[in-house]
Amino acid sequence: MKTNMALALLFISFVFTGCKKLGVNFSISNQANFRVESSSPINLPFEMGTPDVTTNSSQQFNNNNTAANLIKEIKLEELKLSITNPASKTFSFLKSVEIYISTNSNNEILLASLSNISSTAQSISLTTTAQDLSNYVKASSYKLRTSVVTKETVTQAIDIRADIKFKVKAGLL
Repeated sequence: MKTNMALALLFISFVFTGCKKLGVNFSISNQANFRVESSSPINLPFEMGTPDVTTNSSQQFNNNNTAANLIKEIKLEELKLSITNPASKTFSFLKSVEIYISTNSNNEILLASLSNISSTAQSISLTTTAQDLSNYVKASSYKLRTSVVTKETVTQAIDIRADIKFKVKAGLL
């Protein structure tokens, strides 16, 4: 008798809590490339544009059984810079870097940055913003603007790839 009562309570509990729509968490990754030219000034900030980054977010939302109107929050999980050319170059030339994000309908905000860089590695991870980036990532594309300060003479152009990873929290369809 007690077993039947316990099963009935468990079933009722499941019905009332199991019917709520659950959420989903997933990542969206993008890449962008930019170049530090050999004629770059030392100890002065200068800017580099990147081509618009196509998000494919609607396809990513669909793949994860959600939609743009069900997005609860999108935050930058990681932004890593890697030197792609020349192969032997390290980030020892770089003093600081700031990367900003914007869209045609959203103002520019700081996405990630790193100061006092003392790395002799070919890749670095930037400090990410804690802001909700939903409006930027839900757009069909976004723009990145990179501001850097070098601490040594750049004798040849340096190609850099930005690997960007966003963490998405959303409701299910």
